[in-house]
Amino acid sequence: MKASKAALLLSAGMLIAPASAAAHISLHPNTIPAGAFATLDVRVPGEQEGAHVTRVDVRFPSGFTGVDYENVPGWKTSVIEAKLGVPLKEDGETIDTEVAQIVWTWVGPLGEVNDNQFINFPLSLAVPQAAAGKSLEFRTVQTYSNGQVVHWIDPSLVAEHPAPRINVTAKGGAIQEIAGDEAGPAADQTGGEQSARIPTTAVLRTSKGASEGLTVAALILGGLGLLVALAALLRSRHDRATT
Repeated sequence: MKASKAALLLSAGMLIAPASAAAHISLHPNTIPAGAFATLDVRVPGEQEGAHVTRVDVRFPSGFTGVDYENVPGWKTSVIEAKLGVPLKEDGETIDTEVAQIVWTWVGPLGEVNDNQFINFPLSLAVPQAAAGKSLEFRTVQTYSNGQVVHWIDPSLVAEHPAPRINVTAKGGAIQEIAGDEAGPAADQTGGEQSARIPTTAVLRTSKGASEGLTVAALILGGLGLLVALAALLRSRHDRATT
């Protein structure tokens, strides 16, 4: 009888257990057409028990000649530019610098990001025209108050600390948030920027679709749990009958 009770408790736990996943620094929306002006949120989670985020250093891929940032309470923003090897002509104006990196530094007292919390750093920018069909990495270094430093720079999405990225589609397309791919499209192992791989059947998933997926998963897990419970119950009855 004890075995059947344990199995029933196990199946119940499988039904109510929340889905868990490691939080990553990510960019939202994650799919933007070339040449589009967009508001891009750099989403930064806190994942250190007893410590808060103190610095976020984002390295930009080449091609971003300007960026506006939102004033986030409790954080100081520094934009670092680099000289272009070949100046650009745009609307009759000569541009000789591009954005190399943006650094957010916590100065308090507001905006503290602790474990199991996150913060968004909004940016307004134009996606480079030449980036169509590419996955752009924004390699990021995150620092905590306990001295821990996390390098979000890995080109592989299945790595522990993948680089945040956006998928740049053809000019004139829609700005999208592809659910389940918050870090962008799959990258090859050569690193850096590469052609995006988007199946022709790709669709925009919504929060409703994600909820339905979780519901189906819960039902499957619940069914498996019930099978385990029934097997244990039958085994218990068989044992009693033979004794």
